[in-house]
Amino acid sequence: MTRPVVIAARRTPIGNAGGILRAFTADELAAPVLRAVRADVAGAPPVDDVILGNVFGPGGNTARVAALRAGLGEGVPGLTVDRQCASGLAAITLACSMIRAGEGRAYLAGGTESASTAPHRAFRSDPPTPYTRAPFAPAELGDPEMGEAADLVAREAGISRERQDRFALRSHERAVAAQAAGRFDAELVPLAGTAGAVSRDQRPRAGFTAARLARFRPAFTPDGTATAANSCAVSDGAAAVLVVSEDVRRELGVPGLRLVASATSGVDPRRLGLGAVPAMREVLGHGHPDVVEFTEAFAGQTLACLDAADLPEEAVSPDGGAVALGHPWGASGAVLVVRLFSRLVREGAGRVGLTALSAGGGLGVAALWEHVPGAGR
Repeated sequence: MTRPVVIAARRTPIGNAGGILRAFTADELAAPVLRAVRADVAGAPPVDDVILGNVFGPGGNTARVAALRAGLGEGVPGLTVDRQCASGLAAITLACSMIRAGEGRAYLAGGTESASTAPHRAFRSDPPTPYTRAPFAPAELGDPEMGEAADLVAREAGISRERQDRFALRSHERAVAAQAAGRFDAELVPLAGTAGAVSRDQRPRAGFTAARLARFRPAFTPDGTATAANSCAVSDGAAAVLVVSEDVRRELGVPGLRLVASATSGVDPRRLGLGAVPAMREVLGHGHPDVVEFTEAFAGQTLACLDAADLPEEAVSPDGGAVALGHPWGASGAVLVVRLFSRLVREGAGRVGLTALSAGGGLGVAALWEHVPGAGR
């Protein structure tokens, strides 16, 4: 069985919904990233398919539209995946599975989300009833809003408000430091916006303090601990990687991230924030990570998952995570792999890494990766 390897990884800057990327549709965000990833590796074989995660887009197979817009050619198909917030990582692990199955040798995979341009939707009623999201689960099984579920998970796991605020503060401090040091630069694909080039993430905030975070009120339930400051922002962005077979990587002589193990899991949809825990436990049976990239949708929910998987919170998101950078739903899982690629491959800061996140409906995806050196190293 051939082993899949990520040999290139890029992303757009991440913008707040209605912010710096508000003019870009989901396919317009993805196309320049696909082109950049494809161009990063000279001599790579033709792309067999493009697989992209997307949650709130317009439909119409966003991956196919983005592939055509990227100029990849009419012969490159396109598959759009929806596993809610885990869609981007699910798209990458699906590409890895297709390589293992021998269906192809090179795939562009990742995710894209434009919350700013997502269409308004309505239930079929008379008159039509607008809604902001589709159900994550049948109502009779429990279908809470994300913030409400995050408060429940944090309360049941005994995660204090103070610990959540400390985690959020660390995420912002790390992201601000990484941005200032240029550690995001190599992975970013600047976009030409209406007000000029967009080349930096919008959200990371300098100047936060523990005292300032403590002043934020509960955002979702009256006695909850999740606030606007220790939760992620709704965001726009795209991320993609080039996944090839191990024999292609050896022929090219380039370094990469080789997939060690991946898993997908489901839990009680009322506790959807814990969706990643079974998947994390499964892949952690194959090795211990030096770096963990976990989508920080809510600080309390993230900490509950890390505690359940016996992972130290200090090892997570070394350059900041979604609390600081934002959460472009369909892209966030792919952003994790891009960030891990930068840490392990571009910077050499570790050998083994974990990417994981929970998603609406009580879903979770996790993947364990190892750094593979290039020729002559």
